[in-house]
Amino acid sequence: MASSGTEPELRLSLQRVISSLVAATWLVAALTLSHEAFAQICKPVSQRTGELGCWITANAMLGQLPRQPIFWHLDTYPSRAAAETAKGPRGTVVESLGKVWLLTIDIGGWRPAGGERIAEIGPLPVSASAQYSAQYMEAIFTPGMTAPAHRHSGPEAWYTLAGETCLETPEGTMVGRAGGAHVIVPGGPPMHLTATGTETRRALVLILHDSMQPPTSPAHDWTPKGLCRN
Repeated sequence: MASSGTEPELRLSLQRVISSLVAATWLVAALTLSHEAFAQICKPVSQRTGELGCWITANAMLGQLPRQPIFWHLDTYPSRAAAETAKGPRGTVVESLGKVWLLTIDIGGWRPAGGERIAEIGPLPVSASAQYSAQYMEAIFTPGMTAPAHRHSGPEAWYTLAGETCLETPEGTMVGRAGGAHVIVPGGPPMHLTATGTETRRALVLILHDSMQPPTSPAHDWTPKGLCRN
């Protein structure tokens, strides 16, 4: 059968096909990386492969909480040993964002021995009859990064060290920024998070959840309106 082109032409066509395939492969890889960067899901810190993302630093079972207003207490210590010595029954020691933290769920006004008091966040909307667990996370997002729509089975709170974050819920938006008001979100409603502003967001995050339910679940039944565009 007669050839439809000369040998040089065939080689050129083959090179063009290969180049197109290589370009398509790079495009797929780039889109995959982009999706991963803009759809962060919190993972255990043991799976960390880079700085950016949401990383679970600790999980702690707390049981039934006191029948008084409940707060999240944040204190720092010069060493892990010092923090462990000061830890109470509802305290957790984590190393995060360059510091050693004693994170405690307790009544308002509670103070540990020693350390430096950083914040007391609350009161947290909890049920006196539920059994609670605390999940602590470290979140580092560059401006424009988002988390997919989700909901929690108990209140979520942030302590923002740097940057700014906008949270959209069916009720509107809430903004947390370094030096500003702390964000506290009750459990149940769907939410969509976006890092806004111009600085990388660095925050400690608490989910105080019902121990019989997962702390976080996808919210496929709700679509955000995009109220947190940077």
